[in-house]
Amino acid sequence: MNSPVTHQAPAARPSASPQPSLPGPAGVRTVQAAFAFSLAALNLRIAVASLSPVLKEVQRDEHLSSFGAGALSTVPVVCFGAFAFLAPRLTRRFGPHHLLWYALLALTGGIVLRSVPGVLALFGGTLIAGAAIAVGNVLMPQLIKHDFAGRAGLMLGCYSLALSGGAALAAGVVVPLESATGWGWRQVLALWAIPSLIAALAWLPELLAPERRSPNRRRQERGKQGGADTAAPVLRALWRDRTAWAVTLYMGLQSLGYYAILSWLPTLLQDHGMSDSQAGWMLSFSSFPGMAASFAAPWLQQRLRPAFVAPLAAALLCATGFVGLLMSPVSGAYLWMTALGLGQGLAIGLALGYIVARSPDAHHTGRLSTMAQGVGYLIACLGPLGLGLLHSASGGWSLPVAVLLAVLVAQTVAAFGASRDRHVLASS
Repeated sequence: MNSPVTHQAPAARPSASPQPSLPGPAGVRTVQAAFAFSLAALNLRIAVASLSPVLKEVQRDEHLSSFGAGALSTVPVVCFGAFAFLAPRLTRRFGPHHLLWYALLALTGGIVLRSVPGVLALFGGTLIAGAAIAVGNVLMPQLIKHDFAGRAGLMLGCYSLALSGGAALAAGVVVPLESATGWGWRQVLALWAIPSLIAALAWLPELLAPERRSPNRRRQERGKQGGADTAAPVLRALWRDRTAWAVTLYMGLQSLGYYAILSWLPTLLQDHGMSDSQAGWMLSFSSFPGMAASFAAPWLQQRLRPAFVAPLAAALLCATGFVGLLMSPVSGAYLWMTALGLGQGLAIGLALGYIVARSPDAHHTGRLSTMAQGVGYLIACLGPLGLGLLHSASGGWSLPVAVLLAVLVAQTVAAFGASRDRHVLASS
């Protein structure tokens, strides 16, 4: 599949001309690299999605208020935004491939710490896991542009599919694992350190490849991925670029809706009489149509014209799901979760695709990814916390879901600029 970038940006750019990138993996290396990349991506939502089905148990055992439970759900998303801005500096220090490996190890440690008894360990482990995921979030589009430039569309689809698949797996099996094993939520949540450790081991061949081991090649790679001489000016220039802001707002607003639902959907359904296991299953079920939509998003981004049609369809599907949750949350749950899954899956696939498509090379992709995911996830953190506060204030779910519908309107407006076929920092 071809890259979703459909044209070359004008020659005049405020940054230095990028150097040619290292050759991408070929043959067996391509398959191995793509598998390791997808396995790493699979772990970038598991730590968050595994918590929501047992949030009521955590709240009860740790004596958390509704605000405390909302804060716990919000910590990872705040980390996704705040720690994203450290990723460029860390990339220059370690190189993107080594940095991803360190992030996977930190994620493993954070998941284990989160399961240690005590509120401090619960929040501390969640913070470490969130910081590790933040770095991975920024690195992934950059690695796609750098290592899989000729297959960017396919790898974007695999990346989005892995994100949705990890969320579906975690949300769907946590409660059944509790029932099957007789363990508590701490032990079951600790199990999710295993796939992140496996992902770190699978990524090792990328570190041992000849071009990664050579000190000179590693220095060259760090420079090409965003050297100290150009990283800061490019990032500063993006703050004044309309296309960059459109991509950032689209990323942030669609993430706000996604994490709000990820954190509170099981509780919403439980409050309407659905069992804990069935509510967790509904969250997991919504990820299956979401996986299909996110995988198809790069193809739709390339072929649907006008380009605004795809994000508009995503918004309409999400609106259908939200309205259904207001009118008949339990009896029509499968229908609403199908619509919501399709809409949110398509939206995240498009958001990630815009980061790659609106940047001319891996260097600019890294900077745009930093801005879009740093600012975007700081916007998104308002979702879990805000929904919890609105639910506590109103005593129901009508007001919180109505606010999510209003956010969809702003998301659709941002899509006008994000879907426009041009590169960031290009001459008008």
